[in-house]
Amino acid sequence: MAEKFLYIISFLIGFADCVSIEIKGNATVVDILVGKADQTRFQNIEPITNDEILQQDSAFWLGIGENTLKQKLQTDDRNSYKKAKNIVIFIGDGMGISTVTAARIYKGQQKFGQSGEEYELEFDKFPHTALVKTYCVDMQVADSAATATALFTGIKTRYEALSVDVNCNQTIFDKDVYEKGKVDSIMDWAQAADKDTGIITTTRITHATPAATYAHANNRYWECDDELPQTARGYAKDIARQLIEDVPGNKFKVILGGGQQQMGHTTNYTEYCTRQDGRNLTDIWAQNKMGSNFVLASTTADLDAVNDDTEYLLGIFAPDHMPYELDRDVTPAGTPSLTEMTRKALQILKKVEGGLIDQAHHKNYARLSLEEAAEFDNAISLVLNETGPDTLVLVTADHSHAFTFNGYSKRGNDILGYTEKAGEDDRPLLTLAYANGPGFDYHYMPDSSPNNTYPWRDTRTDVNRLNDSHYQQVGTFYSVDETHGGEDVALFVKGPQSDLVHGVVEQNYVAHFISYAGCIGPHANLNPACEEEETTSGGVVLPVFNALIIVPETERNKPEPLCIAQTPHSRLQQVHDPSLDL
Repeated sequence: MAEKFLYIISFLIGFADCVSIEIKGNATVVDILVGKADQTRFQNIEPITNDEILQQDSAFWLGIGENTLKQKLQTDDRNSYKKAKNIVIFIGDGMGISTVTAARIYKGQQKFGQSGEEYELEFDKFPHTALVKTYCVDMQVADSAATATALFTGIKTRYEALSVDVNCNQTIFDKDVYEKGKVDSIMDWAQAADKDTGIITTTRITHATPAATYAHANNRYWECDDELPQTARGYAKDIARQLIEDVPGNKFKVILGGGQQQMGHTTNYTEYCTRQDGRNLTDIWAQNKMGSNFVLASTTADLDAVNDDTEYLLGIFAPDHMPYELDRDVTPAGTPSLTEMTRKALQILKKVEGGLIDQAHHKNYARLSLEEAAEFDNAISLVLNETGPDTLVLVTADHSHAFTFNGYSKRGNDILGYTEKAGEDDRPLLTLAYANGPGFDYHYMPDSSPNNTYPWRDTRTDVNRLNDSHYQQVGTFYSVDETHGGEDVALFVKGPQSDLVHGVVEQNYVAHFISYAGCIGPHANLNPACEEEETTSGGVVLPVFNALIIVPETERNKPEPLCIAQTPHSRLQQVHDPSLDL
């Protein structure tokens, strides 16, 4: 019996030295001496070296993307060669698969009165999907700059780098390396093919994801001149200046989003990146458009007044990121929704990002995030209704979040509610939670229970959950901002050549696919349809961004927790909980 017991213990603990086994009545005492570090059972895997990283330059990733495209062209049934005249790219910043699932249920419950699980988002119906690997050259879990660079330029780069290759270093600026490291984006390719271009975002227009379409920066935080390092000044422009002064940004027909401060349009907001050079880039933009029909908008009323004759539209609607959908002023003097901005962009050309999904996740604001995702889906629906079969529509995310979907709730349970099955101390769990984030501090209450037996807030009696749109779901490990997640994200595609999207692909493949399908950039020569004269020019490339963005509490003016003792009527809808049915 003792020998058998010793074998089981040794198996479970791996390489440990069992010094002795002593039987005392019904108790067995085992003394274990844990092995030394060089005797560990499993090997510790070291990160790749900087020399290995430097080998993965722009040529490396351009070759990877081209080879993947050619492999798919050889293996797929290519009975028809079609070209996308218009390309609309929706980027749900931070919209990982768990967010897609939760948003589907949320929208079905909140907007259509369904149980939610059976609801279909517009992009759920797209015929072709793939999983996309989001790592960057030096990090397993990437940021928005590196992932957006992969999506829009066809190369992978360093963490926090923006449309420059791996040779550009954040801490050491070299002007020659910087100039050589710049890479073109799909917007450069599109403009060279005589397509109209534009961007729409709910974040700052200088934020990492939209900025990857037009700017080059060793560090994504070069949003205004105040953030440029001394060694780069005089050789590199800040991101806002690149948008207004340089190709391709200065040729965008539509620019809609937030970021008045970075543009020098306002001096009343000084939370982040205040211009020191005295430039008002919105005025400079207007001066550069003299002689054309242009509109500079700052409110919903301004946007509504834009007519079909408008050639250029710049709408900057907030000092920083735009307000969340649940927080925005919906009056004409307020800020437009993502759908309203998309409709106006299509009126002028036909690109769109939902950026506040990401922002809300970073603060563990699940309700705000899912509402942003639902509005993102509304914008997609609008584009599908307003465009034809010659339009290629892509929906994806730049990265995921540490956002989890817990069991076990009954069908139709409020997606923002708690589970039927109890956790520790017979208390239910929130269905949606985060692996880390500031929500830890709100939910961890070590003095709330006798003898600290259950130090967590009881969600069943938490009145803030149904009253505060900024309610924080639990984060199980504290961090100031919740982190991104490193798992694959989904890519949904509809339109010409969409059958080339399937399986598991590197994130930079997306730009190579767009090049082929849209007859723009390096792979236009591979698509026989590009030879047709009528399809070699014209059309639109429009990225639309909806991001989940990191917003410090001081920037969001978050209301204080409500802490209501009794609330017979909550501001936010409680979806019927079937677990309470008899």
